[in-house]
Amino acid sequence: MHAASPQKILQSRFGFSSFRGFQQQVIDRTLAGGHSLVIMPTGGGKSLCYQIPALTHYESRNESDARPPLTLVLSPLVALMKDQVEALRARGLDVAMINSLLRREERLSSMRAIAQGRYAMLYVTPERFRKQEFLEVLAARQVKLLAVDEAHCISEWGHDFRPDYSRLVEIRKMLGCPTTLALTATATSAVQQDILRQLGVSSFGESLDACQLFHAGIGRPNLHLHIHEVWGVEEKTDQILDVLKRWNHGSGIVYFTLIRSLEAMSQRLQNLGVVHDVYHGDLPRQRRHRVQEAFMSGEMPLVLATNAFGMGIDKKDIRFVLHAEIPGSLEAYYQEIGRAGRDGFDSECVFLYCQEDLLTQMEFARWSNPDADFYHRVYDFLVHDRDQVRAYGMEWLRQRLSHKHKHDRRLETALSMLHRYGLIEDALDLSNVQVNGELPESLASEEARQSKLLRDQRQLYALVEYVKAPDRREFLEEYFA
Repeated sequence: MHAASPQKILQSRFGFSSFRGFQQQVIDRTLAGGHSLVIMPTGGGKSLCYQIPALTHYESRNESDARPPLTLVLSPLVALMKDQVEALRARGLDVAMINSLLRREERLSSMRAIAQGRYAMLYVTPERFRKQEFLEVLAARQVKLLAVDEAHCISEWGHDFRPDYSRLVEIRKMLGCPTTLALTATATSAVQQDILRQLGVSSFGESLDACQLFHAGIGRPNLHLHIHEVWGVEEKTDQILDVLKRWNHGSGIVYFTLIRSLEAMSQRLQNLGVVHDVYHGDLPRQRRHRVQEAFMSGEMPLVLATNAFGMGIDKKDIRFVLHAEIPGSLEAYYQEIGRAGRDGFDSECVFLYCQEDLLTQMEFARWSNPDADFYHRVYDFLVHDRDQVRAYGMEWLRQRLSHKHKHDRRLETALSMLHRYGLIEDALDLSNVQVNGELPESLASEEARQSKLLRDQRQLYALVEYVKAPDRREFLEEYFA
């Protein structure tokens, strides 16, 4: 085949006449075989930085290649992956994903096509590398580029840590140490250094062997940041109604931390005749899908949601994002407000700061960080009392681990982490639980657990500092420098 030009691919495949910011520099470096860490605001065009090289490699291949080039994209969430793949297919691109959303027959069909040389890009979660059959399929291809999306998930210092991302050094070695591109919207300097360490690439530098940092800053001048100190649900309702009046013809998201307060506000707004929908993790999957589809199409412009809503929401014209309760970290807050105004037009980001909510978040930090002793006890029950756990389930186990408390979610947190580390297959259904491996040091060590709790508390304190800062945009710039 003739060599494909990145500029031609940009125009013919994506319909853009020119690159933005440092996209061209990242793409040129990637095609030359250099590693990069790209930090760019949500909606800034990070995906093109690996999609263009992926198509360039594939469309420039020789038909006689025994192992056609493949770009592997690691993505932490299957919903986000699904949205990205569907968007690319809508542009006529032949890309694939392998994840738990697919039926086994679909996964097998995709893997056969990959082994036969089809697809320029393959989207997977890092957990897929636990499957031997998947590794055998990859052996039939030359993985030319490894793109790590949402790269902050690599770092234990990040706000959305995924344990399987910590296997990236091993994964890169399995793949023959391909050119690696890590991308995220949020990464403090500590997270940046941890990403380099977890990837197993050299420190920042200009050489191809080193990793070059491309940092666009957090500048989104079209986002107008407002904070209102409030007390109680009445003042929150008034502030929400004020925002709705200002943007009565625009789409918006109102974020909550607690499902019960989300539902209580939903009832208040219904009584006031405000048309909206709700989205949170306790809803059935089909209902969540309908809410997301209605929001994306503009059929339902207002959604009250927990942080379960947003990843993969590539809607250009969201006019406001309102936080009705304090989020868990400044990183999470910044990522969520980044969903507003992707079309470049003025948008509003409103943060309702309530001292009572801060106390709730502090309590959550304690419950979401079980100590090492709690992890050991959960692990011992699953190993030594497996039959009883299988027979009597979650509540039986909870009663033996802790006193009842309405916010005590330590068991759910512990099971979720054991699932993330691959020790159990399902964190919600214990009817057939089987422990596969030893308790990881990061969960077994009291020093590590206390360090994690302290980090979460510091991230929460950073939100308070942001609220009190005289120049909040400058504070964000310095925090994420």
